[in-house]
Amino acid sequence: MILDQKLFGGIILTADKSLRVCEKGHKFYKSSECKSCPICDKENKPKSGFLSKLSAPARNALVHEGIDTLKKLSKYTEKEILKIHGIGPASLPIMRTSLKEEGLSFKE
Repeated sequence: MILDQKLFGGIILTADKSLRVCEKGHKFYKSSECKSCPICDKENKPKSGFLSKLSAPARNALVHEGIDTLKKLSKYTEKEILKIHGIGPASLPIMRTSLKEEGLSFKE
């Protein structure tokens, strides 16, 4: 275990990071319960398409829910998408733009 210290607004925040090993044998440190391997995330990042524009947590969350195309994404409201663990408000503009480029939009 290692301690990661960051200065935030004049306060030092400390996070315990534990060593993890993914199924492929990659070693990495994480302070959260998230099991996502950052090395695997980089290897699995699509080269193109709307998923390639999203952060790894958002991309993984959508794929985990079976939302891997814009057509499938368009069947959800923005509110429903935001309820998915791993999706934050910063991802919505990227998704909106991608949908609009294909003549689609979120469900009303």
